[in-house]
Parts: sequence; structure tokens; C-alpha cells
Amino acid sequence: MSSNSNPQYEVWLRGPVEGIPALLQPAAHALLQTSEELKKYTDGISPEQLWEKPLGRASIGFHLQHITGVLDRMMTYSKGESLTESQFEFLRAEGKESSAIRLENLITDFDNKLAEALSYFKTLPEEILTEKRTVGRKKLPSTVIGLLFHAAEHSQRHTGQLLFTASILKCAE
Repeated sequence: MSSNSNPQYEVWLRGPVEGIPALLQPAAHALLQTSEELKKYTDGISPEQLWEKPLGRASIGFHLQHITGVLDRMMTYSKGESLTESQFEFLRAEGKESSAIRLENLITDFDNKLAEALSYFKTLPEEILTEKRTVGRKKLPSTVIGLLFHAAEHSQRHTGQLLFTASILKCAE
């Protein structure tokens, strides 16, 4: 992926991600960092803890679904497309507890969406990044780079919230 894959450094310090345009490197780095941190912070989380909401905060399951869903939705908007009915169904299901959903599957779902995003990033010429795009039914203004950056920073924000939730759950054991 990047020229220096030494895991002792955060992803952004490992060098550029091969094939990703320079202006999208920060987004790629943040998403790759998210993938690593999700695995680290959820290590040891039990199936019962996946949906717990300590102190009324969102569950780990919600955060994992939401990070994946936001990345998917922001890529759709960046392509100038509207969400599909299956994307709306995914959105409505985010955070709904289900004993059928496993932590490993949620992490795999994110990693699959991450691979899709990185492949997509590689197809984008830099001159398209400032093109106008809209968000949602209200058609709020953004740009291709704005949407992709939002997906990346949003994933890091929710990863931090997931860390908080996981820390509380692990301390309560």
C-alpha cells in the first residue's frame, strides 16, 4: 500500500498509498488508520458487548455499521448519484441490535468498503476533485473532495467514540 508499511508509525507517516492522487492521500490515510484502529479497539469485545450502550452512548455495533454506511453514501454522492433503496435500508438498520450480526462481519464489511473506496480513489483525476456535488434529498452543496474527506474524518470521529465505548465496556468486566 504505502512505501513504508512499518506498523509502529501511524498510517499517514508510512508514506503515500500507491496509486492514490496526492490530494486524496489524507483521506486514504485516515480510512486505513480507521481499519487498523477498529481491529485494535474491538479486540476482546464479546457478542453481548457489541450492542451495549454504556452511559447512553452509541454501541460499538452502531459505530461499525455507521462508518461503513457513511463511506458508501459519500462515495455515491461523490459520483453524482442518488442513494439506492438498499442504501436507505442499510441506513435505517444502523445500530439496530441483532444477535445474528457478528463483530468480525462488521469489520470485514468496513474493510471491503475501504478496498472499494481506495480502488475508486485511484480512478479519480485530481481535476475532478473540486467539481460540485450535492448531498441528500435537500441537495446540500459539496464537492467530490469534500465528500471523500468527510467520509474519512467522519470515520475517525466515530472510531474515537468507539474507543470510548470499548474502554468503558472493558473496564466494567
